[in-house]
Amino acid sequence: MRTVVNLNRKWAFAKGVSEAPNQMPTLWSFVNLPHTWNAIDGQDGGGDYFRGTCCYVKDFQKLDLPQANRYYLEINGANSSADVFLNGKHLAHHDGGYSTWRVDVTDALGNENLLAITVDNAPNQQVYPQVADFTFYGGLYRNVNLICVSESHFDLDYHGGPGIKVTPVMEEKDAKVEVEVFLTNRKACQTLRYSLMNAEGKVIATYEGTARKVNFRIKKAHLWNGRKDPYLYCCKAELVENGNVLDDVSTRFGCRSYVIDPQRGFVLNGEEYPLRGVSRHQDRWDIGNALLPEHHREDMDLICEMGATTIRLAHYQHDRYFYDLCDERGLVIWAEIPYISAHMPTGRENTISQMKELIVQNYNHPSIVVWGLSNEITMRGAEDTDLLENHNILNDLCHEMDKTRPTTMACVSMCSMDAKIIQIPDTVSYNHYFGWYGGNTAMNGPWFDKFHEKHPNIPIGCSEYGCEALNWHTSDPQQGDYTEEYQAHYHEELIRQLFSRKYLWATHVWNMFDFGCDARNEGGENGQNHKGLVTIDRKYKKDAFYAYKAWLSDEPFVHICGKRYVDRVEDTTKVTVYSNLPSVELFANGVSLGAKEAPDHFFYFDVPNAGETILTAVAGECQDESRIRKVAVFNEDYRLKEKGAILNWFDITQPEGYLSLNSKFGDIMATAQGKLFLMSLLGKLAPKMGGDGKGGAGFDMSSLGGMMEMLSSFTLLRLTGMMGTVNVKFTKEELLEINAKLNKIKAPKK
Repeated sequence: MRTVVNLNRKWAFAKGVSEAPNQMPTLWSFVNLPHTWNAIDGQDGGGDYFRGTCCYVKDFQKLDLPQANRYYLEINGANSSADVFLNGKHLAHHDGGYSTWRVDVTDALGNENLLAITVDNAPNQQVYPQVADFTFYGGLYRNVNLICVSESHFDLDYHGGPGIKVTPVMEEKDAKVEVEVFLTNRKACQTLRYSLMNAEGKVIATYEGTARKVNFRIKKAHLWNGRKDPYLYCCKAELVENGNVLDDVSTRFGCRSYVIDPQRGFVLNGEEYPLRGVSRHQDRWDIGNALLPEHHREDMDLICEMGATTIRLAHYQHDRYFYDLCDERGLVIWAEIPYISAHMPTGRENTISQMKELIVQNYNHPSIVVWGLSNEITMRGAEDTDLLENHNILNDLCHEMDKTRPTTMACVSMCSMDAKIIQIPDTVSYNHYFGWYGGNTAMNGPWFDKFHEKHPNIPIGCSEYGCEALNWHTSDPQQGDYTEEYQAHYHEELIRQLFSRKYLWATHVWNMFDFGCDARNEGGENGQNHKGLVTIDRKYKKDAFYAYKAWLSDEPFVHICGKRYVDRVEDTTKVTVYSNLPSVELFANGVSLGAKEAPDHFFYFDVPNAGETILTAVAGECQDESRIRKVAVFNEDYRLKEKGAILNWFDITQPEGYLSLNSKFGDIMATAQGKLFLMSLLGKLAPKMGGDGKGGAGFDMSSLGGMMEMLSSFTLLRLTGMMGTVNVKFTKEELLEINAKLNKIKAPKK
């Protein structure tokens, strides 16, 4: 019988070591897995986290292992490339940091064994991702196991898969269930025994014989029905010889049907089932991506509390335990590979291998409904022939490997509605940040209406939207101010626009949680993207979290916004309350300010502000409490302060009537000289950003210009701090030189 031995404990670890040692190191540090070497430096800003090769070493005796004919090393996540050595012999190399892979180590085992794994997250031009707005944490950051099996066993070699494939297809109320297994070294005298079980563990169908592929029919199948009823069956397969079970595998599955309709949106089991939810990155504060099961469960609990029905698992394959949680809790999932931001002509094979691993390893999960081909891959232009060919290959591969699921992709906002690439997948979504990186919130809904009118037969969704918020506060929220109040306002507006358009097949907030991006230098807390509805440590739910809970959750609640915004200068201040109940009454120091009804779940009150005021919101049986305090002068602790900035706004000369680094990007682009200057500057920066300024594999300057125009509400100084995400850093002298040139250009007339 199969035995799995966990190898997580006590590995010798050294940073910057690329050669496997021939004996157990004595002076290295010792770590337990999961482990990443970027848990701290990958989140502290500066874009200088360690990217290179590190080595993990473990010794063990064969006598301590279960007796078996074959031994497979199973690595569930090594970012991003890794090599395995056993007793000095190189056994395997793997490219791709987010999937499971295995190595047959049987023939290299001795009585005394020294296992070494080198892991490398250094930049290269073959393995995705290389350019993206998140930290590429290095390490053995998921479980490492030894799988001990007989000579004849269910397959362990094919793309890290489970050796069993279950395809349920609904035929009216019945489910036709095809089960296929994959075997290694099977003998003629061996048979297969299959069992189907319901969620209660009762066997409902069996088969024993020699067939590697069998079909069952479940009469009046209990449907997997999303969050309403995520019912799961189980299929077990056993390899039998002379009455003895040599090996067995099992998997859960769900019986459901769905279509993605360009008019009705997502339809689950014949009923419209709006997909409204979030995207998720897998890292945490001080932990990086080395998560434990309890971290995954807490993430799932928070997402479910908000009421989401869908998760986009960005931008790579997530831990299989989290996919299991999605099955159990009924979340509908978009699963994708890290083919992101910058197309690499030398990376095609890696996109293919990562897609194969994603599909083979996760085929049986009923929660997954689409395979994602890429994310924002047209950032450097949408017409490159190699880029298009790569997408056609991936799209065909998905349909060949999985006849049941459609494909999708997330397009960067500037990608034309007429681009050839959006015609490749079965569905498409766009990443739009109107109201944050440029434009205004009112532009979102009309853009989708225009696309829907132009392409009525293409299902369209919104794969990313959001804005950053930290512990900054104001009573006059403005686009780009990083306040919690503006983020709440932004999401109120986006909820109204997106949720009222049922043709949108899915909407995914960017992001559920703040996440590490070491190159980011903005918002006053460097090294993170702060668009999350919840902080990276999962300790604070921002007000916008409750805006979604008011729309999506059935759990009665009431929430007063602005709990961290206590000191206020105005005599009458606006207080917002969120609730999914029809009426809210607000009390100030026990005195009612009246009850209000709000069909959109957002309740606004004008509150007298004098002295100390305890606010109490009451909705049905629920209540929430907050407080405000009248102050004469604005509390500077609430105002954005940049940390580690090379220049501050007050260091910059800005002659009246002329441009400067403190000018907004849109204002600079509005002048002929300013636009020429910026386009010249961007052309010089293109090589640093991985391009040549000529299109093709480099940045298409027209596309880049369009992207930068979206950033019109940000000052040029703020944008220079953000450009670390595309490998561009400025010195103080370079910034002052840019400022001096801008000081000679007249500002546009208001």
